Amino acid sequence: MHPPRSKRNEGRKKARKIKIGKAWIMTNLVLLLMIIGLFGYYYIFERGSSTLADNGEPSQSQQNVQPESSGEERSSVPVSKNVTALSSKQLNDGSNVDEQAADDGTKQAADAVDTGNRSVTPSDTQAPVGNTSDSGSLQENDGKASSTVTLHFVGDVQFSGKVEQRLEKNGFDFPYQYLGNLFRKDDLTIANLETPVTTGGVGALNKTYVYKSSPKALTALAAAGIDAVNLANNHILDQGTGGLLDTLKYLDEKGIAHVGAGRNAKEAYAPHYFDRKGIKIALLGATRVMPDANWNAGVKQPGVAGAYDSTAIVKSIREARRQADLVIVIAHWGKERATTLEPHQIELSHAFIDAGADVVIGGHPHVLQGLEQYKGKWIAYSTGNFIFSKSTVPATWDTAIFQATCTRSGACDMKLTPYRAELGQPIPLQDAEASKILQRVAALSPGNVTIGADGTVR
Repeated sequence: MHPPRSKRNEGRKKARKIKIGKAWIMTNLVLLLMIIGLFGYYYIFERGSSTLADNGEPSQSQQNVQPESSGEERSSVPVSKNVTALSSKQLNDGSNVDEQAADDGTKQAADAVDTGNRSVTPSDTQAPVGNTSDSGSLQENDGKASSTVTLHFVGDVQFSGKVEQRLEKNGFDFPYQYLGNLFRKDDLTIANLETPVTTGGVGALNKTYVYKSSPKALTALAAAGIDAVNLANNHILDQGTGGLLDTLKYLDEKGIAHVGAGRNAKEAYAPHYFDRKGIKIALLGATRVMPDANWNAGVKQPGVAGAYDSTAIVKSIREARRQADLVIVIAHWGKERATTLEPHQIELSHAFIDAGADVVIGGHPHVLQGLEQYKGKWIAYSTGNFIFSKSTVPATWDTAIFQATCTRSGACDMKLTPYRAELGQPIPLQDAEASKILQRVAALSPGNVTIGADGTVR
């Protein structure tokens, strides 16, 4: 028997509602899956694409710390005439007034070294740095590079004659007594070593005055924080090639880096590399003053890096530019006791910067000369004496410590701290004496160079 029609209708309605409900559920599920799919697509593809873009292109801050472009892209000026064609007079054009020894009577015969048993005990020692940092890659501290390095440059240093006599009496740490920790707490300190360091050697016969310093002086030099020396000058071969080879040996033993002279030309012209706070620094040295052409280093000949013909040193600077963030050149040039620049000083300094140098520091005149900014790079034409004999010419008593604070990109700020070079010891100056030296250096500087009361150069 069939149920009443009304009940059959109610059954059909319930069945229809169930079908409609299932349809809505299915529709909602499909819509939900579509929405999830859209979000998934956006997250996987759009965000992934953005991440790839971020990783593929360096940010602006990353670009700012890249090393400067290769020196190959920089121009260079014509080189000077070849040294082998120079006469003796031309070779001595910068040193016809011989060094401070002319005033203190330090002649060759008086340069014998007392190799007694006196021991050197510097009051504040530091493990030497020197030649242990020749890595070809940048070193970083915990992956974070410092933004700047602080460098100090000082003038001519020698420990011969009357200087040696004073140090034997007062101790070989005597020259550094007023410097405190200045050189030990910076990143790099560089001096011009204007003497062979040897207990032997044969004194040069073609010079009236020659220098010869005791190896004992290097212990205190390293302990004071002087990390490197330039050997490209007109006295490093005063005791012949034997004296030069001894000097190299003693410097290596004390961990003091050296440039500008070597066992052959390759060594003499080679840059020395330092890694400081993730910044790679190249140091080179060259001289435009030498008493004889045979002082030039050769393929198998010990000697100096000459700059009468600048081809070799310019080539080395370009190579250093490709390897380092910061390139420093120490130059020996100019005329003794003259504050006026020689044409070759300007020519060479500009050529060095064109080749890739960031800072050029000069010496040899024994007096302070001016500073110049060329293409945004600083040139200090002469740093004067630092640890030296004392002549009767007052201008040779004025000196300064030149401080450069440099970034990885080679931008440097310069600052001068005035000193007076007494016999074998620099003494800091203050107030009117210091101001007088700063004003004189500013007045001697080519271009619009000013030096503030605190020594800041602008």
